[in-house]
Order: sequence, then structure tokens, then C-alpha cells
Amino acid sequence: MRTLNRARGAAVIAAMLAGAALGVPAWAQEEAAASTPAQAAEQHEDSHAAEKARDWQHWQAQNEVSNVASLQRGARNFLGYCSGCHSLKYVRYSRMAEDLDIPMEQLEQYLLLPGAKPADYITTSMPPADAEAWFGKAPPDLSLIARSRGVDYLYQFLKTFYLDPSKPTGVNNLRLEGTAMPHVLSELEGVKKAVFRNVEHEGEDGKPVTVREFEKFELVVPGRLSEADYDAFVRDTVNFLDYVGEPNQVKRRALGVWVVLFLIAFTWLTMLLKKEYWKDVH
Repeated sequence: MRTLNRARGAAVIAAMLAGAALGVPAWAQEEAAASTPAQAAEQHEDSHAAEKARDWQHWQAQNEVSNVASLQRGARNFLGYCSGCHSLKYVRYSRMAEDLDIPMEQLEQYLLLPGAKPADYITTSMPPADAEAWFGKAPPDLSLIARSRGVDYLYQFLKTFYLDPSKPTGVNNLRLEGTAMPHVLSELEGVKKAVFRNVEHEGEDGKPVTVREFEKFELVVPGRLSEADYDAFVRDTVNFLDYVGEPNQVKRRALGVWVVLFLIAFTWLTMLLKKEYWKDVH
């Protein structure tokens, strides 16, 4: 079994690594003047995309834990791309299937990992020793990652990988600088290069300090999904991890509404009772 786990882990790793006219030449001015409306619109769209990318720290997941279809897709995404390294040690397959309305035959056919049973917890088959040898440390369990880091953090993390030849995995991440995790979704998103610029800021001592700031992404190798489809893929995955962090949260919130209504009604009855008891007191 350990040999089988090592072979499966090795297969997973192999898949992972897979303006103004002043100073502007006349020819450039003529070319700009001759640009078509379509080209101008394309330039405007590129500028808007670059501006949106620079604002990556404010990207929001906007997930809906009550959306069962999204959770089903997220479960598929996690078990297909993440479970080779990461576990969900507090969630059983059977509980997930019950909550997400997944028929047992589909669970067993498409979602159960090799050798797993519906009553088992969702654990990875990668041995910790192999994980430490390949990545420098074992990948963390993700059962509570959405609660500890937040869904926006996860969304930003999965969308800000970029090429970095200086790293062992060949990639880096804007959200988690120096991450040991390879870009396992590169076949879907594609491979991107990050463009940085040097900006001078005034330091604490009043002297100028040069800081490297992210400017934009440039697509090097396209992926199998469009930008919109990959965005939807990430949102579904983050939505599923949000559910995993607290499977009862939808029921808890629904129950909370009734509890608040009960307290309001109880308070009103208490006020009427007080008024009745004190009506003869002067």
C-alpha cells in the first residue's frame, strides 16, 4: 500500500510541475492616430484589466454556501485537484454526500479516492515523509482553512500564481510570497508572468525608498479554461472549503432568524406582563 501511495504521490507531483505627444516620434503619433475604434476599445479593455489586477488585494470570493450546485462542483474540484496533497480530516465522505445531495452511487463512482469507504474521513494518500521531501514541509489539512484565513484570502491565493524561476516549483504567489505549493491549476488557468515596477516612497527618515509594486499579469501559456470559467472554478472550490469549515452554517443562520424572532416576541409578552402586574401600583 505504501508503494502504491508513493506512486500516486509521484504522479500528482509530475502533473503539478507540468498621453502627451511631447517627446513621441512622429511615426508613433501617426500610428496612434490611425488606430481603429476596435483597437482603441481593446487598449481600453487591457488597461481596465491591468487596473483590476493591481487591485488584487481587494478581490472578493462572493461565494454562496447555500448554493448546492456550486458546492457539488467545488467537491468535484477539490477531490480532482487538491486531495492528492491536502486532507479534510474532519469531514466524512458520507456526510458530504448527504449535505450536498450527492447520490451514493455517484459518490462511489466519481468522488471516493482509491481504497476509501463512504464512512471514511477525506484524507490524502500522500505520505507525510514524501511530502516533506518534495515540498520542504507537509501540505496542511484544509478543513478549517476558510475559517482561519477567510474565503477572500483563498480566492486571491488561487488566482495570483505567477512564474518565478528562482523558486523550486518554478512559481510564486502574490498572496503568499515564497509558497511551497506548485500551481496545480496551471493547466486550467494557464501560465502567467507578473510584471512589477519600482516606485519611490518617502521612508520614515524622510529619505526616498524604492519599493517593488505589482503592475499586471501577462499570459505566457493559455490554459484550458477562459478567464471567466477559471474564475467560476475557483469560486466553486472556495465555496466548498467554506462549507467544509462549518457544514451546519446554513442551518445555523436559518435557525438564528427564528431565535431572534422568538426573543422579540418574548420581550413583547414580557412587557405586556409587566404592564399588567404594575397597573395598580402608583
